[in-house]
Amino acid sequence: VGIGAYLNRLGQRVIQMKQGPMILTGYSALNKLLGRDVYNSQDQLGGPQIMFPNGVTHEVVDNDQEGVASIIKWISFVPKTTNDSPASRDCADPVNRDVEFRPTPTPYDPRLMLSGTEDATGFFDTDSFKEYLAGWGKSVTAGRGRLGGVPMGAIAVETRLVEQVVPADPADANSREAILPQAGQVLFPDSSFKTAQAIKDFNKEGLPIMIFANWRGFSGGSRDMAGEILKFGAQIVDALREYEHPVYIYLPPHGELRGGSWVVVDPTINEEKMSMFADPDSRGGILEPAGITEVKFRLPDQLKVMHSIDPQLQLLDAELEAADTMDNDAMVAIEEQISAREELLKPVYLQAATEFADLHDKTGRMKAKGVIEEAVPWARSREFFFYTVKRRIAQDDIISKLKAADDTLTTDAATDIVKGMCSADWENNQAVIDFFAASSSDIDAKIDSVRKAAIEAKIAALQAAL
Repeated sequence: VGIGAYLNRLGQRVIQMKQGPMILTGYSALNKLLGRDVYNSQDQLGGPQIMFPNGVTHEVVDNDQEGVASIIKWISFVPKTTNDSPASRDCADPVNRDVEFRPTPTPYDPRLMLSGTEDATGFFDTDSFKEYLAGWGKSVTAGRGRLGGVPMGAIAVETRLVEQVVPADPADANSREAILPQAGQVLFPDSSFKTAQAIKDFNKEGLPIMIFANWRGFSGGSRDMAGEILKFGAQIVDALREYEHPVYIYLPPHGELRGGSWVVVDPTINEEKMSMFADPDSRGGILEPAGITEVKFRLPDQLKVMHSIDPQLQLLDAELEAADTMDNDAMVAIEEQISAREELLKPVYLQAATEFADLHDKTGRMKAKGVIEEAVPWARSREFFFYTVKRRIAQDDIISKLKAADDTLTTDAATDIVKGMCSADWENNQAVIDFFAASSSDIDAKIDSVRKAAIEAKIAALQAAL
């Protein structure tokens, strides 16, 4: 009640029991203030049906025992201290298995590609993924899972049509419940806010992130612009810019990343921590192929190409040119044949142009342009990202220790030191992980020598200044 409700929100981690409302003012006090009996329970003000859909409550449980169990599971993802590595554990689910559930071109439940089904395994370890904030910003799914025992934050995109329900206010006689449809693969104000908040939460918990990016853009209608979508979308950029742990953006099979939604997750926001990968069947680009052809291959351009390569049009053009001395009827007849031929060819040329534009959005082209690091097949993505994450966690830990030993070192300089020590293939994640494990004493000795050299350099600088 009152400030207690604010403290719950300030904690940023709220698990609410079905019979536990969070309110600022009791319903009886509000009724007295309004001068009539409008509200008849505290649940109307702060019950789960209010706090879960608006994102205040992360999870709803039936009783205290479930609540405590949920707290313990939540804490299991978090490192012991803020400076520790993620709370990894042994995992019976082999990291080298295939990811069996495959996203489809038609709308599907994104939770299934994370957790799997009874018949097909998902990306994360079996039974390890848990969703939070499920009632809010439903066009985005956020939660935590384990990859080969390594805890990770996860953000995925809803491809189906969902609904945002705005309840009626009993205090306003004219108020009515509003049901607002939200298309899949689109960021809305609530889902943008949810995405930004989830990233901030994962950062505080010291988790690496998997963002399964499948957005076609932001919703830019009047309602959403009034709903502050620009502000909430920009908060995603803020959250990623400040992120201190590895961030992996992955375009899943049949996924698309377009327009402003690419901008807010582009790895250049935080090049030290972010990297982007894509399945060979995904697409990425600011405009969709149909939009590209509308801008770059308009009707005059289409006609010019038709007349330059189509033999029949070339013959008609020659006849029309030779018809200067003919009567007008003959010229009109040729022009009608030309127009008919152009109309016949338009769909073919437009289709060819659209296919050509689509080639620019494929993973091979994205890799050639340097906007993704690798094309990673979905079936083998689990093994690939496990070793990528394990290597990056270990490498970042060594680099942070080197920078702490010598505060003049940049991240690139510290990385060069580690790279110079590494006798394994630097591009082979598993080999680098094995090197780090086998050479821990040598690495510690190197950190000590860097610390001593830094202290000696400081002493020499102080002596020179006297």
